[in-house]
Amino acid sequence: MHDSRLPAAFLRTGTSSFSDFLGEQAPDLLPGRRTLPQGTGHAGDLAPHGTTIVAATFPGGVVMAGDRRATAGNVIAQRDIQKVYPADEFSAVGIAGTAGLAVEMVRLFQTELEHYEKIEGSPLSLDGKANRLSTLIRANLGMAMQGLVVVPLFAGFDLREGFGRIFSYDPTGGRYEETAFHSVGSGSMFARGSLKKLYRDDLSLIECVEVCVQALYDAADDDSATGGPDLTRRIFPVVHAITAEGGARMPDDGVAEVANRILGGRMIRPDGPNAALTTPSSTSPSAGGLS
Repeated sequence: MHDSRLPAAFLRTGTSSFSDFLGEQAPDLLPGRRTLPQGTGHAGDLAPHGTTIVAATFPGGVVMAGDRRATAGNVIAQRDIQKVYPADEFSAVGIAGTAGLAVEMVRLFQTELEHYEKIEGSPLSLDGKANRLSTLIRANLGMAMQGLVVVPLFAGFDLREGFGRIFSYDPTGGRYEETAFHSVGSGSMFARGSLKKLYRDDLSLIECVEVCVQALYDAADDDSATGGPDLTRRIFPVVHAITAEGGARMPDDGVAEVANRILGGRMIRPDGPNAALTTPSSTSPSAGGLS
């Protein structure tokens, strides 16, 4: 007779970390535990890469957005890849780097958070979630040394503190909290410059979405690995907003409206909107004597 009972390992009290449990029972299933054959050259050149992710906070929460292009060298490997995923109800993770490993890491991270909540009876704090992701990235260090780097961006609404927060990482698992906004990926330098120009502390949700999509447009304008809105194929950035009520992906129709407004503005001014400037009074000491 076939024994349908679960193995003993699944029935005894264990760790609240799913990745630790998996490391004990089936370590070969962990993304970072795999080994590459010798003599393959730089492994990173063989796999598609995700590119640019941006995130920005606003008084009610945080917005994360990602373009849809994956590249393999100078070739567009995929035009509609998803790079922003919900981690749980109140957080999201965006992927940059080796696309296949990054998606596996996101799925493991989602399971990790769900497993913890089921075992402990309560969700992890936002800091705890950020630390768990750091551990998963650190476990991938061996693959990163062979060129298969995964560098995600993590954001969420902190229910204890009552505001949105953003965390960035390095390939060794180093975790850094960012203020107001951040960007990762090949187009991040251009996106961050755009965010610096357009960001304000008092943005509404829709204004924050527009700022993030503007930043992705600027990244695509200067970085060939970042894809801009594709009107002919109806491919638009993935936008995820998180507030005290939870997180949700913005519908494609809503993102299309934002993208169309931005494209209309770029028809008039290709380099994008001007940042608001504060002109000092001619009588102010800070005016430097200019009249």
